[in-house]
Formats: sequence, C-alpha cells, structure tokens
Amino acid sequence: MIAAVAAMLVSCNGGGGRPNFGDNEYPVVEVGTQSTTMQTTYPATIKGVQDVEIRPKATGFLTQINVKEGQAVSAGQLLFVIDNETAQASVRQAQAAVNTAQSQVNTAQLTYENSKQLHANKVIGDYELQTAQNTFESAKAQLAQAQAALASAREALSFCYVKSPASGVVGTLPYKKGALVSASNALTTVSNISSMEVYFSMTERDVLAMQRSGEGLNALPSVKLQLSDGSLYAHEGKVTKMSGVIDAATGTAQIIAVFPNPEKLLKSGGSGNIVIPQDNSAAIIIPQNCVSEVQNKKFVYVVDKSNKVHYTEIKVDPQNDGNNYIVTDGLKVGDKYVTNGVTKLTDGMEIVPITPARYQEKINEQAKEMTAGDIVNAMKK
Repeated sequence: MIAAVAAMLVSCNGGGGRPNFGDNEYPVVEVGTQSTTMQTTYPATIKGVQDVEIRPKATGFLTQINVKEGQAVSAGQLLFVIDNETAQASVRQAQAAVNTAQSQVNTAQLTYENSKQLHANKVIGDYELQTAQNTFESAKAQLAQAQAALASAREALSFCYVKSPASGVVGTLPYKKGALVSASNALTTVSNISSMEVYFSMTERDVLAMQRSGEGLNALPSVKLQLSDGSLYAHEGKVTKMSGVIDAATGTAQIIAVFPNPEKLLKSGGSGNIVIPQDNSAAIIIPQNCVSEVQNKKFVYVVDKSNKVHYTEIKVDPQNDGNNYIVTDGLKVGDKYVTNGVTKLTDGMEIVPITPARYQEKINEQAKEMTAGDIVNAMKK
C-alpha cells in the first residue's frame, strides 16, 4: 500500500511539482557523461537497382503478352509481340531483292572473267574490259545495298518482338492484347530487385559534419531500414553514393544506401525510413521530466555554488527515446541541476539540495504519514 501511494506521489508530483516536504529540499544531480547509441531516422524511397521502362520501337497492335505482373524474367526473354505481317513482308521483299542482286553479281562476274581472257588474247580492247569491270563493280554495290535493306527490314521485324533488356520483375501491364501501341507507350517496367537502392536526404549540416570527419561515406555505419508497417527490415544496408550538390529548395543532399533483397520483400516504389545509429562515448543525458519547454525552447534549473537555481536554456538532440534527452549545449560536466519539482521553482530561488535517493526516501516517509483523506486529495491533483 505504501509503495503504491509513493508511486502515486511521484507520478502526480515528481515531474512537474513535488511532495510537500516543507523544508525547500529538491533533488539535485551533477552532470556527467556516459556512452549511448542514438538513432537518426530519415524518410526514404525504395527503388530497384535497375528500373527499366519497356517501350516498343514499332507501332502496331499487341498480338501477344507473354508475361504476367510480378513475374520474374531474365535478360533477353520475350515479353510482347506486336503485329508484324507488314514487317515480315518487307523482309521477304528485301530478301528477294538480295537474291536478284546476287544473280546480277554472278552474271557480271562471269562477263568480267570472260572479258579478261578475251583481252589477254587481244580479241577485245581496253574499253570493253573496263566496261565489264565497271558492270561487275556496280552489281556488287547493288548487292551491298540490297543486303543493307534486308538487314534494316529484319531489324524492323525484330522491333515487333519486345524483349527484356535486363533480369528483374515485371511491373504493371497497362495494355491488353489488341491495343494499339507505339514508342510513346510504356508497356511495363522491369525492375532488378536482387538488391535495392534506398534514397534519403541528409541536411547540409549533417553532410558537412560527415565530410569534415575526413572519412566521407566511410564514416557512416551500416544502416537499417524501417518498413512502412513500422517493422525493421532483416538485412542491413550500406551507404554507397551521395549527390554532389545541395538542393537549394530543401537544403539537403540525396544519399543512396544499397540493401540486399534475397526474399524479394522490398518492392520498387516502396517507402520507409532509414535508421542510422550514432555512438557517443561522452554524451550528457538528462531525464525529460526535469526539462521545461517554452515556445519550443527547453530549460532546466541549474544550481550554483550558493544553492540558488538559474533558469537555463539548453539545446538537445532532436532524436530521443521518449524518456531522456541528449544535451548538445547549455550544460557541461560538473554542472548541477534539479531533477524533480521544477514547476515550483523560480529563477534565483535558493534551495536545499538533496540526492535523488534521499528525495525518494522522503516521499516514502510522507506516504506513511498520509491519511485516507490525504490520499484522496492527492489523487484529485
């Protein structure tokens, strides 16, 4: 019963007010340092290491869709087929032109070989020999031209067979069989999700601090990824890239961390938070319940050598665990501050410092002396 009442006194009075000791005693502790690990979080966007938008080079109607959404595909795998009757006809026509040109080359070559023999026997003159040679060379040029046209026709036909340029996972399929498509239409996206790039931004201040450490990206430890449902991703990532410019609108630089994705849990286009642990071997940590906040500024009561308290502004790390603050400015090792009952203090007030342990003892003593009516009144406060 006494322990419950003492706990009630602490919860009702310990952070803001204080038990009515009547002797102006307040718990005071001296500032020290300790090792701690804090976590800084940054909003992040998840993308595949390679997100390839698939667009056809040919214009026509979709005749085949050979994949499904979410299907894993390999590089070179056939994804779509576009109506290619016209392209096939062009190939056949170009092939016929090549055959014709080849026949003409063969005939011109025979004529030229025969002319060389006749010229050697002085049956024909130089003019006739040169004419036969020119005809042969012209036939070969026409053959080369026909072969180029055939290659172009075959390439145009190949455009009707849309293949995956990379291994990955197929995204959405916005077009159905029979739809008219062209180069302006994205048929799908193939994402390589064997590993994922997670994009986040760091403030210019954080980037400068990292660069001044002389280690750059190497100064960053392995990072964690908090998924959109609040859970932590099972694998850690490594920061690999940083933008070379600061975004003038946001004052941040873009950072990229790479995470393995063996279970294919991460999807391109997803979101989450990057979590970066920060080790501090000499951190000044104080409880949040001894801190007053006024207009987004934080204050504590510092005790001087005359046992007078001074309302002192402090700065804290924006990241905290909900119970304590890491003080970055305003307190130094050796300072003393009041831990409980701060709402009843005023600047310049003289107090009687006691230890937190003695403070707790006095709470227990007061709890023993309380009547039932006192308990009821305390609970109403």
